[in-house]
Amino acid sequence: MPIRSSARALPYNKANDGMTAIARLITRIRLRCLAYAAVLFKRTPEAVGIYRQLIALAPHDAVARAALGNLYAESGDLTAAVNEFEQLVAIDPRAADAWFNLGFLHDKREDLGAAERCFRKAVELSPSLDRAWYGLGLVLIRGGRLDEAIKVFARNIKLQPFSPYGYYQLGMTYHHLGRSTEAWKVYEQLAEFEPKFSATLKRDLQQTAPRAVARERDEGSVLKEVNIVEAV
Repeated sequence: MPIRSSARALPYNKANDGMTAIARLITRIRLRCLAYAAVLFKRTPEAVGIYRQLIALAPHDAVARAALGNLYAESGDLTAAVNEFEQLVAIDPRAADAWFNLGFLHDKREDLGAAERCFRKAVELSPSLDRAWYGLGLVLIRGGRLDEAIKVFARNIKLQPFSPYGYYQLGMTYHHLGRSTEAWKVYEQLAEFEPKFSATLKRDLQQTAPRAVARERDEGSVLKEVNIVEAV
């Protein structure tokens, strides 16, 4: 579930540095070209420095902030990446891709509550953003909320009917809830267009024991003990 581009340019605050509008624009174009070249040749520290210059010149440059956040994420500095995307959504609260990226990063940091909040914000802003639905489903699985995850993965495969990942997660979630009939129906749907991936699902349905164990407690009430389903 990779970081998505948040390349929507926004107006920026003019710095009181004596530069004319034309000079500022030329400087930004030059820095952007230098940054692209540094990224292309995998000179990450140089690219980071150039994007910092761009942001100092134009703090509301959403393209530069997203690119810098992506570079931090790729280099493993998740805290810095989160900071950039938090500033980006503060600048543009309706940037669904930026909310998705924040959810992805919080998930990597094991902050499931923050990840869920960001993924939900992303799908609220862009209901067709299938990756955000998928990310939300994984977070719900890891939190043991399998019934909710089923609804989310159903939405994901409706948006991406030929992507096998949502089918796999949906089938395994049904399986772990003990709903084997529905799990095998998902397998049959997947087998119609993705035989290789469906073979993986079939194997896991046959070999993996369900993890949702129901036992009676308190005069017939049901407690579900659910282990986390690992994501593929």
